[in-house]
Amino acid sequence: MSSDIAADPSGRIRVLIADDSLVAREMLSQILASDGTIEVIGTASDGQEAVDMVGRLRPDLVTMDVHMPKMDGLEATERIMAYTPTPILVVSSSVYGEGMGRAFDALAVGALEVIKKPEPRDWAALEAIGRDIIRKVKILARVRVITHIRGRHDPIHRAAPGRPNAQTRGGKVQMVAIGSSTGGPSALLNVLGRLSSDFPLPVVIAQHIAEGFVPGLASWLDAGCQIKVTPAEDGGSVAPGVAYIAATGHNIEIDGMVTRFTDPKPGQLYIPSADTLFESAARSYGRQALGVLLTGMGADGARGLKQLHDVGGPTICQDEATSTVWGMPKAAIDVGAADTVLPVHEIAAEIERLAVPV
Repeated sequence: MSSDIAADPSGRIRVLIADDSLVAREMLSQILASDGTIEVIGTASDGQEAVDMVGRLRPDLVTMDVHMPKMDGLEATERIMAYTPTPILVVSSSVYGEGMGRAFDALAVGALEVIKKPEPRDWAALEAIGRDIIRKVKILARVRVITHIRGRHDPIHRAAPGRPNAQTRGGKVQMVAIGSSTGGPSALLNVLGRLSSDFPLPVVIAQHIAEGFVPGLASWLDAGCQIKVTPAEDGGSVAPGVAYIAATGHNIEIDGMVTRFTDPKPGQLYIPSADTLFESAARSYGRQALGVLLTGMGADGARGLKQLHDVGGPTICQDEATSTVWGMPKAAIDVGAADTVLPVHEIAAEIERLAVPV
């Protein structure tokens, strides 16, 4: 994946819709056509048709269903990202079970984000979901993507930037706070999946993700990790060797060994807020909290990570080369919040090193 965002496109955003349901294709077409800056240039009823149409029409973005005949959305995403790299938004009705897992697998092979498919019977939520889809399409169509072939690179041999010895700043770390956004699910799997089964610290995560997908994300990550991954609970206790994912619709704070949900601030764009999580870690743990900021657009997390850095807590940012969008990490680096900048596949080893008592 690329690490930056292109300049604002001139003219309309050209979108291809891939879904085997005629009702879903028509509904998505109507939603997107309601915005004058978006043009639906075609619809595909199966994955193979989607791959062919992307090669022929070269859309700015593809909305991709997961379950389709002939070729499903996962394989279609993998082929598109290997041969005609294009921003892909997974639009799925599967937030639980096998379909949910395949939606997140699509993120791991190059899709940018996943969002809930609008349901014609859910009129109360349809307008809000439609607005969210339009907003996501406008944002993600600007993301530059490059060829993404699974196994194409050997990450072990990738050169890492120079890094200071953050352990001398942080002392004995007692908890880990992680913020992530676009590209975050696969980055989280890359980090959490490399932690050992006896990892001694609790991990609290603020990941920007659409409503309804947190339980599925936790299950998907849990299946690929040696540590336990679970949704966080308001007022719930944290335990060593467990990663807790914040609920959608609320900010999350860490207060000692307890997670607390708080209401978003007026006008807050990204929920849950990585800034809020890092600031609470700085207050509660000081230099014994480790902050990690992964891929994502915008600047959420930079202010909070700087606060944690300034009280002596060690901080890590994902590097540009391995970020889907190098917005959040870059913003933190620019304000002097990062002790260490690492490729995503080296972050777990650094976390493990900092978790060892000094």
